[in-house]
Amino acid sequence: MAVSTRPLGRSGIEVSALGMGCWAIGGPWAEGARPLGWGAVDDAESVRAVRRALDLGVTLFDTADTYGAGHGERVLGRALAGRRDEAVVATKWGYTFDERSRQATGENASPQYLRRAVVDSLRRLDTDRIDLYQLHLGDLPLPRAEALIGTLDDLVADGLVRAYGWSTDRADRAAAFAQVARGAAAVQHTLSVLRDAPAMLAACDKHDLASLARGPLGMGLLTGKYTPESTLPRDDVRGLGPTWLEWFRSGRPAPEWLRRVAAVRGALTADGRTPAQGALGWIWARSDRAVPIPGARTVAQVEENAAALARGPLAPDHFAEVERQLAALRSAARRDADRPHWPMTPVPAVRP
Repeated sequence: MAVSTRPLGRSGIEVSALGMGCWAIGGPWAEGARPLGWGAVDDAESVRAVRRALDLGVTLFDTADTYGAGHGERVLGRALAGRRDEAVVATKWGYTFDERSRQATGENASPQYLRRAVVDSLRRLDTDRIDLYQLHLGDLPLPRAEALIGTLDDLVADGLVRAYGWSTDRADRAAAFAQVARGAAAVQHTLSVLRDAPAMLAACDKHDLASLARGPLGMGLLTGKYTPESTLPRDDVRGLGPTWLEWFRSGRPAPEWLRRVAAVRGALTADGRTPAQGALGWIWARSDRAVPIPGARTVAQVEENAAALARGPLAPDHFAEVERQLAALRSAARRDADRPHWPMTPVPAVRP
């Protein structure tokens, strides 16, 4: 069954059931010598990819001011020139950076910085409004997040922001924030076949929030293209394997996660989907609030992901088989060397 649109929580905004994540099209940026991007990109191809996504019915584009130290917003703005009204633009703020050196410089959760950040994002995106503005500091203490609500509501009243949300994997904080923030419409969080989020999805149901599924393809693992011999370049954030990135270690796919991908591949592709399309279908079957936002930087990637819209959620029997395989893997993980890697320890603040 095809799936086309879903509501963006309680905002009144309708979005495509599939979004496009724009982390990768930001290009290189770093924190010191540690890369935070996905390596070099072709801006012209990125523009073509965004426009092709629009052609195929994808309307939600998720970026952040820090991606490429501002460059990602500029590329997205260029791609949407002349077609802005067809798109729902989501961006984030909270991390600080230097555009000239393309360096991350820290974070700032003050209301004063929020006001400055939104103006800067509007300029880079070449637009007069941001459809969904998201707090990017996932581990920010709740009182500090709540201190931003008044400023966010003012931005909504001024017409600069239509709705806002939080990019966090802390379900308790997301729920508490949504309970007091009338303009809150969504939470962006990790969700994939390999990393379920039942507490977060329950919070979204309770507070009428959209679930923007970050990492729906396991940063590429669920595309099926990686083998134990695959090596990521050192200018790719996956190449150095930072501690918060569980899927890769030392520039290679983590073997325990490759085993899990292999275990569910048959069920994900049983009706002729590609592994990536099956992984997206699992998310739609998992929750009718979830909007996966897989990253893409080429037209070919966009076309494969968008083709999943016509197939829709996984069939109930295929979804059940994936769950059966995952239950067996979790049981095995209690007995073997995978145990430290399932379940994952609480996720620290990250930039994706």
